[in-house]
Amino acid sequence: MSKVVNGRRRWLWLVIGTVTALFAVGGRWDIAPAAWLFPVFLLRFARTSRPLGGLVLVWLVSWAGAMFWIWQTAVPMNGTTVLAGLTFGTVLALPYIADRLVARRLGTAGELLLFPMVLVVAEFLLGTLSPFGTVIGLLANTQFDHLALLQVAAVTGSYGVGFLIGGCATVANWAWEHPPSWRTARVVGAYVAVLAVVVVGGAARMAWFPVDTTQTVRIAGLNANMALIHKQMTALGRPEVEVSAGQGALPRFDPDTVGPESTAVIDDLFARTRRAAQAGAKIVIWSENAAYVSHAGLPALLSQARSVARQEQIYLLVADNVYLPNPRDSRDETHLIGPDGTVLWTYQKSHPVPGMEPYRPGNGVVPVVSTPYGRLASVICYDADFPAMMHADADIMLVPGGDWPEIGRVHSEMASLRAIENGYSLVRQDYVGLSAAFDHQGHVLSTQNTLVDQDQWLVDVPVRGVTTPYRVIGDAFAWLCLAGTAVLIGFGVFRRRPSAAETPRPTTQREPEPMAG
Repeated sequence: MSKVVNGRRRWLWLVIGTVTALFAVGGRWDIAPAAWLFPVFLLRFARTSRPLGGLVLVWLVSWAGAMFWIWQTAVPMNGTTVLAGLTFGTVLALPYIADRLVARRLGTAGELLLFPMVLVVAEFLLGTLSPFGTVIGLLANTQFDHLALLQVAAVTGSYGVGFLIGGCATVANWAWEHPPSWRTARVVGAYVAVLAVVVVGGAARMAWFPVDTTQTVRIAGLNANMALIHKQMTALGRPEVEVSAGQGALPRFDPDTVGPESTAVIDDLFARTRRAAQAGAKIVIWSENAAYVSHAGLPALLSQARSVARQEQIYLLVADNVYLPNPRDSRDETHLIGPDGTVLWTYQKSHPVPGMEPYRPGNGVVPVVSTPYGRLASVICYDADFPAMMHADADIMLVPGGDWPEIGRVHSEMASLRAIENGYSLVRQDYVGLSAAFDHQGHVLSTQNTLVDQDQWLVDVPVRGVTTPYRVIGDAFAWLCLAGTAVLIGFGVFRRRPSAAETPRPTTQREPEPMAG
Protein backbone atom coordinates (compact mmCIF):
# COMPACT_ATOMS: atom_id res chain seq x y z
CA MET A 1 0.00 0.00 0.00
CA SER A 2 2.85 2.41 0.87
CA LYS A 3 4.35 1.90 -2.60
CA VAL A 4 1.03 2.83 -4.21
CA VAL A 5 0.72 5.93 -2.04
CA ASN A 6 4.29 6.93 -2.74
CA GLY A 7 3.72 6.35 -6.45
CA ARG A 8 0.76 8.72 -6.31
CA ARG A 9 2.86 11.23 -4.46
CA ARG A 10 5.49 11.09 -7.17
CA TRP A 11 2.93 12.05 -9.78
CA LEU A 12 1.69 14.84 -7.54
CA TRP A 13 5.25 16.18 -7.32
CA LEU A 14 5.47 16.05 -11.11
CA VAL A 15 2.17 17.90 -11.57
CA ILE A 16 3.10 20.62 -9.07
CA GLY A 17 6.56 20.96 -10.60
CA THR A 18 5.17 21.18 -14.12
CA VAL A 19 2.52 23.78 -13.33
CA THR A 20 4.86 26.02 -11.35
CA ALA A 21 7.59 25.67 -14.00
CA LEU A 22 5.26 27.16 -16.62
CA PHE A 23 5.06 30.34 -14.54
CA ALA A 24 8.82 30.66 -14.17
CA VAL A 25 10.11 30.78 -17.74
CA GLY A 26 10.94 34.48 -18.06
CA GLY A 27 7.67 35.27 -19.81
CA ARG A 28 4.69 37.58 -19.46
CA TRP A 29 2.94 35.54 -16.79
CA ASP A 30 5.79 34.75 -14.43
CA ILE A 31 5.16 34.44 -10.70
CA ALA A 32 8.41 34.96 -8.80
CA PRO A 33 7.82 32.30 -6.06
CA ALA A 34 7.14 29.69 -8.76
CA ALA A 35 10.83 29.81 -9.73
CA TRP A 36 11.74 28.69 -6.21
CA LEU A 37 9.08 25.98 -6.06
CA PHE A 38 9.30 24.07 -9.32
CA PRO A 39 12.89 22.77 -8.90
CA VAL A 40 11.97 21.46 -5.44
CA PHE A 41 9.16 19.28 -6.80
CA LEU A 42 10.81 18.24 -10.04
CA LEU A 43 13.89 17.19 -8.08
CA ARG A 44 11.68 15.25 -5.66
CA PHE A 45 10.03 13.49 -8.59
CA ALA A 46 13.33 12.68 -10.29
CA ARG A 47 14.87 11.31 -7.11
CA THR A 48 11.91 9.01 -6.38
CA SER A 49 11.50 7.70 -9.94
CA ARG A 50 13.44 5.21 -11.97
CA PRO A 51 16.24 7.11 -13.70
CA LEU A 52 15.20 6.64 -17.33
CA GLY A 53 11.47 7.20 -17.02
CA GLY A 54 11.76 9.99 -14.47
CA LEU A 55 14.41 11.95 -16.31
CA VAL A 56 12.61 11.67 -19.63
CA LEU A 57 9.53 13.21 -18.03
CA VAL A 58 11.59 15.98 -16.43
CA TRP A 59 13.15 16.68 -19.83
CA LEU A 60 9.67 16.90 -21.34
CA VAL A 61 8.67 19.41 -18.66
CA SER A 62 11.74 21.51 -19.45
CA TRP A 63 10.98 21.37 -23.17
CA ALA A 64 7.33 22.23 -22.52
CA GLY A 65 8.41 25.25 -20.48
CA ALA A 66 10.56 26.51 -23.35
CA MET A 67 7.75 26.01 -25.87
CA PHE A 68 5.31 27.72 -23.49
CA TRP A 69 7.64 30.73 -23.40
CA ILE A 70 7.79 30.76 -27.20
CA TRP A 71 4.00 30.59 -27.42
CA GLN A 72 3.18 33.24 -24.79
CA THR A 73 5.70 35.72 -26.18
CA ALA A 74 4.42 35.16 -29.75
CA VAL A 75 7.83 34.23 -31.13
CA PRO A 76 7.22 33.01 -34.70
CA MET A 77 6.90 29.23 -34.67
CA ASN A 78 9.28 27.67 -37.18
CA GLY A 79 12.02 25.08 -37.36
CA THR A 80 14.52 27.37 -35.65
CA THR A 81 12.29 28.10 -32.68
CA VAL A 82 11.33 24.44 -32.27
CA LEU A 83 15.06 23.61 -32.26
CA ALA A 84 15.56 26.38 -29.72
CA GLY A 85 12.91 24.83 -27.49
CA LEU A 86 14.53 21.41 -27.72
CA THR A 87 17.94 22.92 -26.99
CA PHE A 88 16.75 24.80 -23.94
CA GLY A 89 14.74 21.85 -22.68
CA THR A 90 17.72 19.54 -22.97
CA VAL A 91 20.26 21.88 -21.39
CA LEU A 92 17.96 22.85 -18.52
CA ALA A 93 17.31 19.16 -17.77
CA LEU A 94 21.03 18.56 -17.16
CA PRO A 95 20.94 19.51 -13.44
CA TYR A 96 18.28 16.85 -12.79
CA ILE A 97 20.23 14.24 -14.75
CA ALA A 98 23.41 14.96 -12.81
CA ASP A 99 21.61 14.92 -9.48
CA ARG A 100 19.75 11.67 -10.17
CA LEU A 101 22.75 9.74 -11.48
CA VAL A 102 25.62 11.13 -9.42
CA ALA A 103 24.54 13.02 -6.29
CA ARG A 104 23.80 9.88 -4.25
CA ARG A 105 27.45 8.87 -4.56
CA LEU A 106 28.66 12.10 -2.97
CA GLY A 107 28.82 13.23 0.61
CA THR A 108 26.40 15.73 2.08
CA ALA A 109 28.21 18.79 0.74
CA GLY A 110 28.51 17.33 -2.74
CA GLU A 111 24.87 16.25 -2.78
CA LEU A 112 23.78 19.75 -1.79
CA LEU A 113 26.06 21.59 -4.22
CA LEU A 114 25.94 19.50 -7.39
CA PHE A 115 22.46 20.49 -8.57
CA PRO A 116 22.86 24.28 -8.12
CA MET A 117 26.31 24.19 -9.74
CA VAL A 118 25.08 22.27 -12.78
CA LEU A 119 22.14 24.66 -12.99
CA VAL A 120 24.59 27.58 -13.19
CA VAL A 121 26.59 25.70 -15.82
CA ALA A 122 23.43 25.14 -17.88
CA GLU A 123 22.51 28.84 -17.74
CA PHE A 124 26.10 29.82 -18.51
CA LEU A 125 26.32 27.51 -21.53
CA LEU A 126 23.07 28.94 -22.90
CA GLY A 127 24.16 32.52 -22.30
CA THR A 128 27.63 32.02 -23.77
CA LEU A 129 27.55 29.35 -26.46
CA SER A 130 23.92 29.21 -27.59
CA PRO A 131 22.76 31.55 -30.37
CA PHE A 132 19.66 32.15 -28.24
CA GLY A 133 21.46 33.67 -25.23
CA THR A 134 19.69 34.01 -21.90
CA VAL A 135 16.36 35.06 -23.38
CA ILE A 136 14.93 31.77 -22.04
CA GLY A 137 16.11 29.77 -19.07
CA LEU A 138 17.80 32.37 -16.86
CA LEU A 139 16.05 32.13 -13.50
CA ALA A 140 17.09 35.66 -12.59
CA ASN A 141 14.67 36.79 -15.31
CA THR A 142 11.81 35.77 -13.01
CA GLN A 143 12.85 37.90 -10.02
CA PHE A 144 12.56 41.52 -11.19
CA ASP A 145 10.41 42.50 -8.22
CA HIS A 146 13.18 41.51 -5.78
CA LEU A 147 15.95 44.06 -6.29
CA ALA A 148 17.68 43.21 -3.00
CA LEU A 149 18.18 39.64 -4.23
CA LEU A 150 19.27 40.75 -7.70
CA GLN A 151 22.15 42.83 -6.31
CA VAL A 152 24.12 39.58 -6.11
CA ALA A 153 24.44 39.86 -9.90
CA ALA A 154 26.95 42.68 -9.35
CA VAL A 155 29.32 40.00 -8.00
CA THR A 156 28.36 36.65 -9.54
CA GLY A 157 26.48 37.80 -12.59
CA SER A 158 22.84 36.82 -12.87
CA TYR A 159 23.88 33.18 -12.63
CA GLY A 160 24.19 33.65 -8.86
CA VAL A 161 20.42 33.86 -8.57
CA GLY A 162 20.08 30.49 -10.27
CA PHE A 163 22.60 29.03 -7.81
CA LEU A 164 20.54 30.21 -4.84
CA ILE A 165 17.32 28.83 -6.33
CA GLY A 166 19.02 25.51 -7.09
CA GLY A 167 20.42 25.41 -3.57
CA CYS A 168 16.92 25.89 -2.19
CA ALA A 169 15.80 22.80 -4.12
CA THR A 170 18.57 20.54 -2.81
CA VAL A 171 18.30 21.78 0.78
CA ALA A 172 14.52 21.32 0.76
CA ASN A 173 14.90 17.79 -0.59
CA TRP A 174 17.67 16.99 1.88
CA ALA A 175 15.42 18.07 4.75
CA TRP A 176 12.56 16.09 3.17
CA GLU A 177 14.67 12.93 3.19
CA HIS A 178 16.09 13.21 6.72
CA PRO A 179 14.37 13.10 10.10
CA PRO A 180 14.35 16.27 12.20
CA SER A 181 17.67 16.59 13.99
CA TRP A 182 20.36 19.10 14.82
CA ARG A 183 22.19 18.04 11.68
CA THR A 184 19.15 18.76 9.53
CA ALA A 185 18.68 22.08 11.30
CA ARG A 186 22.32 22.99 10.64
CA VAL A 187 22.01 22.25 6.91
CA VAL A 188 18.81 24.26 6.55
CA GLY A 189 20.15 27.00 8.78
CA ALA A 190 23.35 27.32 6.75
CA TYR A 191 21.39 27.84 3.54
CA VAL A 192 19.01 30.31 5.17
CA ALA A 193 22.03 32.22 6.48
CA VAL A 194 23.61 32.41 3.03
CA LEU A 195 20.36 33.58 1.47
CA ALA A 196 19.90 36.14 4.24
CA VAL A 197 23.41 37.50 3.70
CA VAL A 198 22.68 37.93 -0.01
CA VAL A 199 19.28 39.60 0.46
CA VAL A 200 20.25 41.74 3.45
CA GLY A 201 23.52 42.64 1.78
CA GLY A 202 21.65 43.66 -1.36
CA ALA A 203 19.25 45.79 0.66
CA ALA A 204 22.19 47.35 2.51
CA ARG A 205 23.92 48.16 -0.77
CA MET A 206 20.86 50.04 -2.00
CA ALA A 207 20.35 51.81 1.35
CA TRP A 208 23.95 52.70 2.20
CA PHE A 209 25.31 53.25 -1.30
CA PRO A 210 22.43 54.90 -3.15
CA VAL A 211 22.75 55.87 -6.79
CA ASP A 212 24.23 59.35 -7.20
CA THR A 213 21.49 61.45 -8.75
CA THR A 214 23.13 64.82 -8.18
CA GLN A 215 24.35 64.79 -11.77
CA THR A 216 22.00 63.57 -14.47
CA VAL A 217 21.59 63.96 -18.21
CA ARG A 218 18.29 64.18 -20.03
CA ILE A 219 17.91 61.48 -22.64
CA ALA A 220 15.13 61.35 -25.23
CA GLY A 221 13.90 58.20 -26.95
CA LEU A 222 12.12 58.19 -30.31
CA ASN A 223 10.39 55.62 -32.49
CA ALA A 224 9.51 55.90 -36.15
CA ASN A 225 5.95 57.15 -36.63
CA MET A 226 3.55 54.24 -37.15
CA ALA A 227 1.19 56.22 -39.36
CA LEU A 228 4.05 57.12 -41.69
CA ILE A 229 5.27 53.49 -41.74
CA HIS A 230 1.74 52.45 -42.70
CA LYS A 231 1.94 54.86 -45.64
CA GLN A 232 5.19 53.16 -46.64
CA MET A 233 3.45 49.79 -46.60
CA THR A 234 0.49 51.16 -48.55
CA ALA A 235 2.81 52.58 -51.20
CA LEU A 236 4.44 49.14 -51.41
CA GLY A 237 1.05 47.60 -52.08
CA ARG A 238 0.95 46.02 -48.62
CA PRO A 239 -1.68 48.01 -46.71
CA GLU A 240 -2.69 44.89 -44.78
CA VAL A 241 0.62 44.84 -42.85
CA GLU A 242 -0.06 45.52 -39.18
CA VAL A 243 2.72 47.94 -38.27
CA SER A 244 1.75 47.87 -34.58
CA ALA A 245 2.60 44.15 -34.49
CA GLY A 246 6.32 45.01 -34.46
CA GLN A 247 9.09 45.34 -36.97
CA GLY A 248 9.13 41.59 -37.50
CA ALA A 249 5.78 42.01 -39.25
CA LEU A 250 7.29 44.36 -41.84
CA PRO A 251 8.44 42.79 -45.12
CA ARG A 252 11.91 43.39 -46.49
CA PHE A 253 11.68 46.26 -48.91
CA ASP A 254 13.88 48.65 -50.83
CA PRO A 255 13.06 52.07 -49.33
CA ASP A 256 14.06 53.77 -52.58
CA THR A 257 11.07 52.18 -54.33
CA VAL A 258 8.82 54.26 -52.07
CA GLY A 259 11.12 57.26 -51.87
CA PRO A 260 8.68 60.00 -50.77
CA GLU A 261 7.15 57.83 -48.05
CA SER A 262 10.59 56.72 -46.77
CA THR A 263 11.82 60.31 -46.73
CA ALA A 264 8.76 61.32 -44.72
CA VAL A 265 9.61 58.77 -41.99
CA ILE A 266 13.19 60.04 -41.72
CA ASP A 267 12.24 63.72 -41.83
CA ASP A 268 9.77 63.14 -39.01
CA LEU A 269 12.46 61.46 -36.90
CA PHE A 270 14.76 64.45 -37.34
CA ALA A 271 11.96 66.94 -36.64
CA ARG A 272 11.13 65.19 -33.38
CA THR A 273 14.84 64.94 -32.56
CA ARG A 274 14.98 68.74 -32.74
CA ARG A 275 11.93 69.05 -30.49
CA ALA A 276 13.53 66.67 -27.95
CA ALA A 277 16.67 68.83 -27.91
CA GLN A 278 14.51 71.90 -27.34
CA ALA A 279 12.94 70.04 -24.38
CA GLY A 280 16.38 69.74 -22.81
CA ALA A 281 17.60 66.40 -24.13
CA LYS A 282 21.37 66.17 -24.51
CA ILE A 283 21.30 62.59 -25.82
CA VAL A 284 18.70 61.33 -28.29
CA ILE A 285 18.33 57.63 -29.06
CA TRP A 286 16.24 56.11 -31.85
CA SER A 287 14.70 52.65 -31.62
CA GLU A 288 16.19 49.78 -33.59
CA ASN A 289 15.78 50.08 -37.40
CA ALA A 290 13.98 53.40 -36.98
CA ALA A 291 15.21 54.57 -40.41
CA TYR A 292 15.09 52.21 -43.40
CA VAL A 293 17.59 53.36 -46.03
CA SER A 294 19.29 51.92 -49.08
CA HIS A 295 23.06 51.67 -49.19
CA ALA A 296 23.07 54.59 -51.64
CA GLY A 297 20.88 56.64 -49.30
CA LEU A 298 22.98 56.11 -46.17
CA PRO A 299 25.41 59.02 -46.73
CA ALA A 300 22.49 61.45 -47.01
CA LEU A 301 20.99 60.11 -43.77
CA LEU A 302 24.28 60.53 -41.93
CA SER A 303 24.83 63.98 -43.38
CA GLN A 304 21.44 65.09 -42.11
CA ALA A 305 22.13 63.48 -38.71
CA ARG A 306 25.45 65.29 -38.41
CA SER A 307 23.81 68.59 -39.24
CA VAL A 308 21.04 68.16 -36.65
CA ALA A 309 23.46 67.02 -33.93
CA ARG A 310 25.74 69.97 -34.60
CA GLN A 311 22.93 72.54 -34.72
CA GLU A 312 21.20 71.22 -31.58
CA GLN A 313 24.47 70.42 -29.74
CA ILE A 314 23.38 66.89 -28.84
CA TYR A 315 24.64 63.33 -28.99
CA LEU A 316 22.40 61.55 -31.48
CA LEU A 317 22.25 57.76 -31.73
CA VAL A 318 20.88 57.02 -35.19
CA ALA A 319 19.53 53.49 -35.63
CA ASP A 320 19.01 52.37 -39.22
CA ASN A 321 18.47 49.35 -41.39
CA VAL A 322 20.58 49.43 -44.55
CA TYR A 323 18.84 47.60 -47.39
CA LEU A 324 20.93 45.57 -49.84
CA PRO A 325 19.56 43.03 -52.36
CA ASN A 326 21.31 40.17 -50.56
CA PRO A 327 19.70 39.87 -47.11
CA ARG A 328 22.99 38.67 -45.64
CA ASP A 329 24.63 41.92 -46.69
CA SER A 330 21.92 44.15 -45.22
CA ARG A 331 22.86 45.79 -41.93
CA ASP A 332 21.18 46.52 -38.63
CA GLU A 333 23.36 49.27 -37.19
CA THR A 334 23.73 52.44 -35.14
CA HIS A 335 25.84 55.58 -35.50
CA LEU A 336 26.62 57.91 -32.62
CA ILE A 337 26.97 61.51 -33.77
CA GLY A 338 28.66 64.02 -31.48
CA PRO A 339 27.70 67.69 -30.97
CA ASP A 340 30.45 68.71 -33.39
CA GLY A 341 28.93 66.51 -36.11
CA THR A 342 31.57 63.79 -35.84
CA VAL A 343 30.52 60.15 -36.29
CA LEU A 344 31.92 58.68 -33.07
CA TRP A 345 31.06 55.08 -33.88
CA THR A 346 29.28 52.82 -36.32
CA TYR A 347 28.14 49.62 -34.67
CA GLN A 348 26.51 46.57 -36.29
CA LYS A 349 24.27 44.20 -34.35
CA SER A 350 26.41 41.34 -33.08
CA HIS A 351 23.62 38.84 -32.41
CA PRO A 352 20.93 38.84 -35.10
CA VAL A 353 17.91 36.86 -33.93
CA PRO A 354 18.23 33.28 -35.29
CA GLY A 355 15.59 32.47 -37.85
CA MET A 356 14.33 36.05 -38.01
CA GLU A 357 17.27 38.27 -38.96
CA PRO A 358 19.57 37.05 -41.74
CA TYR A 359 22.13 39.84 -41.33
CA ARG A 360 25.80 39.10 -40.89
CA PRO A 361 26.73 39.68 -37.24
CA GLY A 362 29.01 42.51 -36.21
CA ASN A 363 32.35 42.05 -34.48
CA GLY A 364 30.91 41.85 -30.95
CA VAL A 365 32.98 44.78 -29.66
CA VAL A 366 30.86 47.20 -27.62
CA PRO A 367 31.75 50.80 -28.58
CA VAL A 368 32.48 53.23 -25.73
CA VAL A 369 33.17 56.98 -25.91
CA SER A 370 33.85 59.53 -23.18
CA THR A 371 31.53 62.54 -23.09
CA PRO A 372 30.67 65.32 -20.63
CA TYR A 373 27.77 63.05 -19.62
CA GLY A 374 29.90 60.04 -18.75
CA ARG A 375 31.10 57.17 -20.88
CA LEU A 376 28.45 56.18 -23.40
CA ALA A 377 28.19 52.67 -24.86
CA SER A 378 25.66 50.86 -27.02
CA VAL A 379 24.47 47.50 -28.27
CA ILE A 380 21.32 46.63 -30.23
CA CYS A 381 18.30 44.80 -28.79
CA TYR A 382 19.07 41.05 -28.72
CA ASP A 383 22.76 41.73 -28.01
CA ALA A 384 21.81 42.48 -24.40
CA ASP A 385 20.75 38.84 -23.91
CA PHE A 386 24.42 37.79 -24.01
CA PRO A 387 25.94 38.77 -20.66
CA ALA A 388 29.54 38.04 -21.64
CA MET A 389 29.59 40.72 -24.35
CA MET A 390 28.00 43.34 -22.12
CA HIS A 391 31.09 43.97 -19.98
CA ALA A 392 31.80 47.59 -20.84
CA ASP A 393 33.60 50.34 -18.96
CA ALA A 394 30.62 52.64 -19.33
CA ASP A 395 28.35 54.88 -17.30
CA ILE A 396 25.32 54.73 -19.61
CA MET A 397 24.42 51.87 -21.95
CA LEU A 398 22.12 52.82 -24.84
CA VAL A 399 20.08 49.94 -26.27
CA PRO A 400 17.85 50.55 -29.31
CA GLY A 401 15.27 47.76 -29.39
CA GLY A 402 12.66 46.49 -31.80
CA ASP A 403 10.13 44.10 -30.29
CA TRP A 404 6.44 43.29 -30.50
CA PRO A 405 3.69 43.68 -27.88
CA GLU A 406 3.90 40.21 -26.33
CA ILE A 407 7.62 40.33 -25.60
CA GLY A 408 8.43 44.03 -25.22
CA ARG A 409 8.03 44.37 -21.46
CA VAL A 410 9.90 41.22 -20.48
CA HIS A 411 12.69 41.91 -22.96
CA SER A 412 13.35 45.32 -21.45
CA GLU A 413 13.27 43.86 -17.94
CA MET A 414 15.85 41.27 -18.98
CA ALA A 415 18.16 44.05 -20.13
CA SER A 416 18.00 45.64 -16.68
CA LEU A 417 20.09 42.76 -15.31
CA ARG A 418 23.01 43.94 -17.44
CA ALA A 419 22.85 47.29 -15.62
CA ILE A 420 23.15 45.64 -12.21
CA GLU A 421 25.90 43.30 -13.37
CA ASN A 422 28.10 45.97 -14.89
CA GLY A 423 27.34 49.07 -12.87
CA TYR A 424 25.95 51.35 -15.57
CA SER A 425 22.57 52.92 -16.21
CA LEU A 426 20.75 51.38 -19.15
CA VAL A 427 18.30 53.10 -21.50
CA ARG A 428 16.36 50.85 -23.85
CA GLN A 429 14.26 52.57 -26.53
CA ASP A 430 11.87 49.95 -27.86
CA TYR A 431 9.63 49.94 -30.91
CA VAL A 432 6.18 48.49 -30.04
CA GLY A 433 7.14 47.36 -26.57
CA LEU A 434 8.29 48.93 -23.34
CA SER A 435 10.94 51.62 -23.44
CA ALA A 436 12.62 51.69 -20.05
CA ALA A 437 15.53 53.26 -18.22
CA PHE A 438 17.25 51.66 -15.21
CA ASP A 439 20.00 52.87 -12.90
CA HIS A 440 22.94 50.65 -12.00
CA GLN A 441 21.04 49.06 -9.11
CA GLY A 442 18.10 48.13 -11.31
CA HIS A 443 15.67 50.81 -10.14
CA VAL A 444 13.22 51.83 -12.85
CA LEU A 445 13.81 55.48 -13.75
CA SER A 446 11.06 55.78 -16.34
CA THR A 447 9.06 53.68 -18.78
CA GLN A 448 6.92 54.26 -21.87
CA ASN A 449 4.50 51.85 -23.51
CA THR A 450 5.39 52.58 -27.11
CA LEU A 451 2.45 50.60 -28.44
CA VAL A 452 0.05 53.28 -27.21
CA ASP A 453 2.34 56.28 -26.70
CA GLN A 454 4.31 57.43 -29.74
CA ASP A 455 5.30 60.79 -28.30
CA GLN A 456 8.91 61.56 -27.40
CA TRP A 457 10.06 59.95 -24.15
CA LEU A 458 12.27 61.96 -21.80
CA VAL A 459 14.19 60.56 -18.83
CA ASP A 460 16.90 61.99 -16.55
CA VAL A 461 19.70 59.45 -16.12
CA PRO A 462 22.67 59.49 -13.68
CA VAL A 463 25.91 60.28 -15.50
CA ARG A 464 28.16 58.20 -13.23
CA GLY A 465 28.11 54.45 -12.86
CA VAL A 466 30.19 52.22 -10.58
CA THR A 467 32.75 49.50 -11.16
CA THR A 468 31.21 46.21 -10.00
CA PRO A 469 33.17 43.05 -9.14
CA TYR A 470 31.38 41.30 -12.01
CA ARG A 471 32.59 43.86 -14.52
CA VAL A 472 36.16 43.18 -13.33
CA ILE A 473 36.16 39.40 -12.89
CA GLY A 474 33.53 38.55 -15.50
CA ASP A 475 32.01 35.08 -15.27
CA ALA A 476 34.47 33.78 -12.70
CA PHE A 477 31.61 32.43 -10.57
CA ALA A 478 30.18 30.49 -13.51
CA TRP A 479 33.61 29.09 -14.36
CA LEU A 480 34.06 28.10 -10.71
CA CYS A 481 30.76 26.22 -10.85
CA LEU A 482 31.88 24.54 -14.07
CA ALA A 483 35.11 23.40 -12.42
CA GLY A 484 33.23 22.25 -9.32
CA THR A 485 30.78 20.32 -11.48
CA ALA A 486 33.61 18.52 -13.25
CA VAL A 487 35.24 17.57 -9.93
CA LEU A 488 32.03 16.34 -8.32
CA ILE A 489 30.87 14.37 -11.34
CA GLY A 490 34.33 12.85 -11.76
CA PHE A 491 34.38 11.91 -8.09
CA GLY A 492 30.87 10.48 -8.24
CA VAL A 493 31.45 8.47 -11.42
CA PHE A 494 34.67 6.83 -10.26
CA ARG A 495 33.73 6.36 -6.66
CA ARG A 496 32.41 2.95 -5.67
CA ARG A 497 28.73 3.22 -4.84
CA PRO A 498 28.33 2.54 -1.11
CA SER A 499 26.27 -0.43 -0.08
CA ALA A 500 23.15 -0.03 1.99
CA ALA A 501 25.06 -1.24 5.05
CA GLU A 502 27.73 1.42 4.53
CA THR A 503 25.28 4.25 4.02
CA PRO A 504 24.54 6.12 7.26
CA ARG A 505 21.71 8.10 5.67
CA PRO A 506 18.36 7.39 7.38
CA THR A 507 15.78 5.57 5.32
CA THR A 508 12.67 6.11 7.39
CA GLN A 509 11.99 9.51 5.85
CA ARG A 510 13.01 8.71 2.30
CA GLU A 511 10.34 7.54 -0.06
CA PRO A 512 11.30 4.09 -1.36
CA GLU A 513 12.59 3.71 -4.89
CA PRO A 514 9.63 2.77 -7.09
CA MET A 515 9.49 -0.72 -8.49
CA ALA A 516 7.89 0.37 -11.74
CA GLY A 517 7.40 3.43 -13.82
